Amino acid sequence: MQLENAPHGAAMSLEEARESALAFEQMLERVIIGQPRAIRLLIIAVFARGHVLLEGDVGVGKTTLLRAAARLIGGAFERVEGSVDLMPGDLLYHAFIDTDGKPRVEYGPAIRHGGDLAIFFFNEINRARPQVHSLLLRIMTERSTSAFNTEFAFPFLQVFADRNRIEREETFELPAAARDRFFMEVGISAPADPELRRRLIFDTVFHDTDALVGTLPNGLIDYRALPAIARAIQLAVRSSAAIESYTLSLWQGLARPQEVGIALDGVDMNRLILGGASPRGMAYLVQAARVQAWLEGRAMIVPEDIQAVFFEVIAHRIFLDPIYELRRDAIIGALVPAVLASVAAP
Repeated sequence: MQLENAPHGAAMSLEEARESALAFEQMLERVIIGQPRAIRLLIIAVFARGHVLLEGDVGVGKTTLLRAAARLIGGAFERVEGSVDLMPGDLLYHAFIDTDGKPRVEYGPAIRHGGDLAIFFFNEINRARPQVHSLLLRIMTERSTSAFNTEFAFPFLQVFADRNRIEREETFELPAAARDRFFMEVGISAPADPELRRRLIFDTVFHDTDALVGTLPNGLIDYRALPAIARAIQLAVRSSAAIESYTLSLWQGLARPQEVGIALDGVDMNRLILGGASPRGMAYLVQAARVQAWLEGRAMIVPEDIQAVFFEVIAHRIFLDPIYELRRDAIIGALVPAVLASVAAP
């Protein structure tokens, strides 16, 4: 299958694109050790054109992974550091006094590259104010924004963000609408394997992040080709009636887990769920499963493809009764696997 709208008129087959995607994955695994699942999920999001939020403890490699992926994708790149004093305008313009003592205003990081912006990396997103999240929400959802009486469109944009789950001082919880715009929320933690831990601590290769990321080729996959590749994947990978029924049953199990026999200790299952995944969230699940199937060389979704991406696509879209929110991590961590175990796969 040839891809439409390939850059520079170059013809590329979907199989060639898959080979590039697997090379992308292998290169990430070379510099980010002990994180094969997080890397595979990130690759799926890239080829589904979905935005990604990484979360985990401090110093486990979240930023390094996102920087490495951004380098392999290439294109115009911007990075913003979340802070309590960051304001929405800081993304759109930069005001300063020039060397002649005259006030000047220049385009900010979100718009200075115009339509060529490929990666917008928001580091420590939970340190930014809700007003900033609101602006980011439009950029993520519509891939556009308005500034200086001009509409800026970002057809190739992908947003990467990270947050650490430890600190709570001077942080702001992402609103549900903003979290829902992330295609995936991917957890990342230090590897459990003792040999990998030893390498991370004692192998100096992993001590210089700039040099490590710099070993990767810039623009292994042309960012301008990604939208066409993503469309082709979704058209090429099919779903059967059995997979469709299975997916709908999982959706029902998320919304009303007590109806599929799920019971959690200390939880009133009749009031636990305020909202299961939305239709958009379930559509994202299927999109992710299609990419997973494609990466495995299949033209048909199988149950394992749904299961492989289920938690990271769906978990952050489940809304609990407020009395259970303080226990969210533990409850969701038990609920989602229970739903998968309770709904029979075809």
